[in-house]
Amino acid sequence: MFRLESEQQLLQAFRPRDRRHLEPPRGVSYPLYVPDYFAWTERSGFHVNLVFARPGSREPVGVAFSRDNQADKGLATRVCDWCHAYGSSMDIGMLCVDVSSKHRVGVLLCLDLRCKEKLETSANLAGKSPVQLSHALLERMHRFAREALGLGAA
Repeated sequence: MFRLESEQQLLQAFRPRDRRHLEPPRGVSYPLYVPDYFAWTERSGFHVNLVFARPGSREPVGVAFSRDNQADKGLATRVCDWCHAYGSSMDIGMLCVDVSSKHRVGVLLCLDLRCKEKLETSANLAGKSPVQLSHALLERMHRFAREALGLGAA
């Protein structure tokens, strides 16, 4: 669990290049207590933002994704790389992050980043504890941010 004291602290979790176009979530009261991660889709539906704490830390790390609409054509079944949920291209698609002005990295994810809810439902249906699954999800988020963007390195 981590705590965001203000909208300013939320914005500071993101890289300076991402803050320029970041639209803070509407209707959020601070301080915000975040059990695992916090995600929101901006009104345009084009940007999806994620804030989580590196495992073993309470320091927030922000990742600003954009939807790759070119990859969302058709209704093919896909699998989220983080929670392994199945869904159509309406549910799971390519979310991309600009590493630099000339380099982008993409990953197939649940477009609303509601991976934790899907893992909890799956664990409950299987009679398992969702705690380990949630921990593994946060590890995948951290690995992506660290390897693709150099964020949250420990």
